[in-house]
Parts: sequence; C-alpha cells; structure tokens
Amino acid sequence: MKVKDIILKPILTEKIQLLEQDGVYGFLVQKNANKKTVKEAVEKIFNVKVKKVRIINVKPKKRQFARKEGKKSGYKKALVFLEKGEKIEI
Repeated sequence: MKVKDIILKPILTEKIQLLEQDGVYGFLVQKNANKKTVKEAVEKIFNVKVKKVRIINVKPKKRQFARKEGKKSGYKKALVFLEKGEKIEI
C-alpha cells in the first residue's frame, strides 16, 4: 500500500478545528491502517514530526428510510498529535 493511499481525507468539523490550535489533526484513514503506518504517512506527506497517533473505529449504524432498513457505513479515523511548534496547512 502506498503512503498516499493510507490517508483518505482530513476531518473538518468544529471540534477538530478547536483541537488544531493544540496541534491535533483528524484524518479519515483506510480500514486496514494502524498507528505506525498513519504516523509514517503524515510525516512523509506533510513534512512534520508526529508525537503520537490515536485510532478510532466508528462502527456502522442502522438507519430506517420509510419502511426500508439500511446501514450507515462505518469508518476509521485517526487523531494525529504533532510535536510542539509543528503545523499542517489543510
């Protein structure tokens, strides 16, 4: 798997934008990504030093549309903590 394929897209919510002031950034990542691969990918793509990574698995949820039942797809997200003084321009 290539480094660019691990990170799908950045998460741009209000909560993540508040955390960005403290050097924490959120990304949607591949289902088979782990902390080590996410750290290497972020360091290589954005040229920053990563302090730590936290991975969160969001499980799929059931949804009902009129009389039909469906599923909202699950995903995996990563919170990336950068070293002090580092910044990512998204």
